[in-house]
Amino acid sequence: MKVAVVGATGLVGSKMLQVLAERNFPVTELVPVASERSVGKEVEFKGKKYKIVSMSDAIAAKPAVAIFSAGGGTSLEWAPKFAEAGITVIDNSSAWRMDPTKPLVVPEINADILTKNDKIIANPNCSTIQMVVALNPLHKKYGIKRIVVSTYQSVTGTGVKAVTQLFNERQGVAGERAYKYPIDLNVIPQIDVFLDNGYTKEEMKMVKETCKIMRDDSIRVTATTVRIPVVGGHSESVNVEFGKDYELGEVKSLLQSAPGVVVVDDNANQLYPMPMDAHEKDEVFVGRLRRDESQPNTLNMWVVSDNLRKGAATNAIQIAEYLLSKNLLN
Repeated sequence: MKVAVVGATGLVGSKMLQVLAERNFPVTELVPVASERSVGKEVEFKGKKYKIVSMSDAIAAKPAVAIFSAGGGTSLEWAPKFAEAGITVIDNSSAWRMDPTKPLVVPEINADILTKNDKIIANPNCSTIQMVVALNPLHKKYGIKRIVVSTYQSVTGTGVKAVTQLFNERQGVAGERAYKYPIDLNVIPQIDVFLDNGYTKEEMKMVKETCKIMRDDSIRVTATTVRIPVVGGHSESVNVEFGKDYELGEVKSLLQSAPGVVVVDDNANQLYPMPMDAHEKDEVFVGRLRRDESQPNTLNMWVVSDNLRKGAATNAIQIAEYLLSKNLLN
């Protein structure tokens, strides 16, 4: 199978190549795509070197699937051109997520909506993915009414420039900055731009995407997204109100049997999920499960996942794996 990776030299694109190899996706030929200045350079995949090509050359190569991680503007311009050529696009940007004609997919939850006619498939926001993977089995059982989430997000979510800023600051080195403020020994309560309602774009992504993925517009969501000086993954404090009461033991059991979820919840031994433990893993880790004693039918939980893997690359490749397994690729 011929596979294109658009944005192959970026943080997420590089992770996509790594995950494709690790999961033994049946790539017969890789078509790496990057910006014009990178055309002709090489990337390595499974011990073989491939030359980076332009967008037009990638379309001409006729891959079965193209996995995009090159920003919203690039996706808006080029994804339709790939789709017109019969190539299935799995897009990691926010460009198509809220388009009602495009599926927004987390395979553990709603891959069943995909058909052969879906030529542009949106990969959700990293913070949304890990939260809904943890919440979906509970929603099916108890019915979620409202979610209050605060995120603690890794600098890797911003990109290489942000990682460089963090380590430059840590070493006392001047350099290019991704953030207006220092990130080392600090937290920045702003991810993406502010909107007219006072929320950031990242916060509103979590609100809207959650309802679309879980196929339930009645779920009320409010979010505060925060950048922290961590590179391993994103963490979330999630307060969820259900339509009916629950037993903590049953909640834990539901999560333990849910696909893609690992429960780490042992107060006696101070065991709970941390980004350093989720780094380079594909699962969503859940712990600190406890009843909200301030109101009925409400649960507190702590959710951690590697944002470059399940939050981006792995989820996209799981979508491709599902399409392949159901013969939905040309």
